[in-house]
Formats: sequence, C-alpha cells, structure tokens
Amino acid sequence: MKLTEEVKFDKNGLVPAIIQDFKTLEVLMVAYMNKESLETTLKTGKACFWSRSRQKLWIKGETSGHIQKVKEIFVDCDNDTLLIKAEQIGGACHTGYRTCFYRKLDKDDFIVVGKKFFDPGKIYKKT
Repeated sequence: MKLTEEVKFDKNGLVPAIIQDFKTLEVLMVAYMNKESLETTLKTGKACFWSRSRQKLWIKGETSGHIQKVKEIFVDCDNDTLLIKAEQIGGACHTGYRTCFYRKLDKDDFIVVGKKFFDPGKIYKKT
C-alpha cells in the first residue's frame, strides 16, 4: 500500500509532520502536510508542507535556501502523524535558529538556549 493511502489525514486533509535531524535526532520543527505536499516530498526528496496561514504548498527552503533533504519517513501506530528524518541545510526556523525549539522553560520563564544561524531580515524581505 502507498504511504499516501495509509496516512490518516484529518478533517482538513492535513497530517502533522515532526521533522528531526537524521544524525543528531534533534527535533527541528513541526509542520503540516496534505496529500499533495506528501507526494511532492516523496517525488523530490525535499520536505514540502502545506502552509495553513498562506493556504498553499511550500517547499522548505524555497526562499531561504535552507532545505531539508528527506532521509527517512515514519508513520506512527495510528497512521495520523509523520516523523521525517532529514538532513537540514542551514537553519530550520524562520526566526534564524537551527531548530524551532530554541527556548527552554526555566522556572516560570522561557530562556533562549539555541544560537542564531542566520539573520532572517536579510533572507525574508517584505515585498
């Protein structure tokens, strides 16, 4: 059976995808995929997602060049969440950090524990 037929997409046609560095196992980000973005990912070998805010497909790194080369894809026991192990080129987070999980709870406040990889203002210019 094809992966796209096994995956249980939600009522909006989406499935959460956890992106993990395939070497370090660091969780880089969480995004959503629809059937088309999953098929594009399988075809190109680059992570492609569905942007809920922009309502369109986006290939990770299409603007920044910080792509995710997919190495392995896992599905959970309920077929409703994907785990994608990828080679991250550059930073994964649009705020400039390697991972979107760069803040840690310390007592009652979040502190930055990651380091910036790039300046998002130089990459994501407002048009």
